[in-house]
Amino acid sequence: MRADGPPERGIDQSRASIARVYDVFLGGKDNYAVDREVAGAVIDQIPQTLSFAQEHRAWLIRVVRFLAKAGIDQFLDCGSGLPTQENTHQAAQRFNPESTVVYVDNDPIVAAHGRALLEENSRTHFVDGDLTEPDRLLADPRITDRLDLSRPVALIQCSTIHHVTDEQRPHEIVRRYVDALPSGSYLALTHWHDPADGGAGSGIARYISETFRNSSMGSANFRSRDEIERLFDGLEFVEPGLTLLRDWWPDGPNLAPAEPVDEIVLAGVARKP
Repeated sequence: MRADGPPERGIDQSRASIARVYDVFLGGKDNYAVDREVAGAVIDQIPQTLSFAQEHRAWLIRVVRFLAKAGIDQFLDCGSGLPTQENTHQAAQRFNPESTVVYVDNDPIVAAHGRALLEENSRTHFVDGDLTEPDRLLADPRITDRLDLSRPVALIQCSTIHHVTDEQRPHEIVRRYVDALPSGSYLALTHWHDPADGGAGSGIARYISETFRNSSMGSANFRSRDEIERLFDGLEFVEPGLTLLRDWWPDGPNLAPAEPVDEIVLAGVARKP
């Protein structure tokens, strides 16, 4: 889809898409010129975002592997985005082939192209839905027929809630998900973070925020550590708690020091008691 041909049905090529901009960062091909323009404005100034995007994806796979080993065999991956080299169901089913994964996204390209690639077997499913409507989503038979919500579920919100505005009440949205899930469930979440300390990391956060907000995508909400921690209210953090992506159970020692770009995302996994 990298060559911008006739627009596919239901897809607005005049506006950048969150899923497609992330696809550019990950080196994918399911994006349009408008998406590459937004991503390029960030990459030109902060080229480290390319490797950082890969690190973000690696975090997700480490988390899914951890949760599968902890006995979780049901995953609800919200705002899943376009498929890449390694996806949630592949990581989960590699450890437990009986794991069920339901992906949710409202981007029409994800729906058109992701479904065919994500639904590899009878235990992986795609639902076109809006993650900002948890009550409707969790009552959707396409989810309730596939996930047993009386048993623990891993709720994945990777790179999603920072695209929810304050007016949409992100903390209430996350709380409604958590309240609907049984004891023993987990929340795995990453969120853009502004250190707000006058340092280079804060400068990067503010540049990306301004770039995205002034683009046709218009979506970027960097929040403080306290605001991000509130998303986990009532849950028990898995060690090491809310931390940098690179510091959450890395596959090996971090041989290089953290860079300022590492400061702009915080990640955590927490269990519902």
